[in-house]
Amino acid sequence: MAEWPSLLVDDWTETREALHLWTQIVGKIKLAKTPLINHWWNVTLLVTPRGLTTGAIPDGRRVFEIEFDFLASVLRIDVLGGDERRIDLRRMSVAAFYEEVLDTLRGLGVAIDLAWAVPVELPTAVPFAEDVAVRAYDGDQAYTFWLQLVQASRVMSQFRAGFVGKVSPVHFFWGSFDLAVTRFSGRLAPRHPGGAPNCPDYVMVEAYSHEVASCGFWPGGGAEGAFYAYAYPEPPGYAEAPVRPEAAAWSPEYRQFLLPYEAARTASDPEAAAMRFFEDTYAAAARLAGWDPALAVAPSVPA
Repeated sequence: MAEWPSLLVDDWTETREALHLWTQIVGKIKLAKTPLINHWWNVTLLVTPRGLTTGAIPDGRRVFEIEFDFLASVLRIDVLGGDERRIDLRRMSVAAFYEEVLDTLRGLGVAIDLAWAVPVELPTAVPFAEDVAVRAYDGDQAYTFWLQLVQASRVMSQFRAGFVGKVSPVHFFWGSFDLAVTRFSGRLAPRHPGGAPNCPDYVMVEAYSHEVASCGFWPGGGAEGAFYAYAYPEPPGYAEAPVRPEAAAWSPEYRQFLLPYEAARTASDPEAAAMRFFEDTYAAAARLAGWDPALAVAPSVPA
């Protein structure tokens, strides 16, 4: 098992597209059942030793959990008290997956009412129940993607620890299909203009209500998988800031710095390459936007 496995974008397009839509269904279930937390932190998924999980979701006086288990190629649904179900991750339509998940939850006594059962942040938004085209799914490709998330999450967790201000968890956003961690200056930001495809503007307004420096890992979809970093609002001069390693570059299209995953993976020390990218892009954003330098000081705790 490669610690930093290779998975080129073109090698898993169909599986990635299917998984993107399936995670949106599970994510919207979590959205429907959890109270709003600032910046939509309540809707995200978390990397686990087996895949991606919702964590515990409240349902009346009990809780349930949904996990994409990429080791066993199943969707695991567990309810407080020991009830559990498994759904095989396999070649199927989005509509079939959607129906099977909701039917399984109903069988466990979990009522779900999705107010808007439509994918977001995608150029085409076919309602889940109407997306009947059968989609390919390769469990080995999904497993490799999860291994990428494990490595990215590990480095991002180390980066997260070097900040004493408000900072997000390292979490997976199913709308944009990326793993992210975000630092906050503590200052309000200008109202975000919105504009994400098939996504109400209020989603972006809440996400970017405060000034941020964000970074993460995106597995691609029209571009090579990459580590990324951006700031909102973008301070003057940010795009011209020097950022290491050498393979990192500013993307005018995405308005963010990108470090191709393959460049990091094949570096002599992939972890150091990714960490250097995160640190340099944050340092540039913080310096140019006038953040308090004392925020980026890791807490010290005796062993």
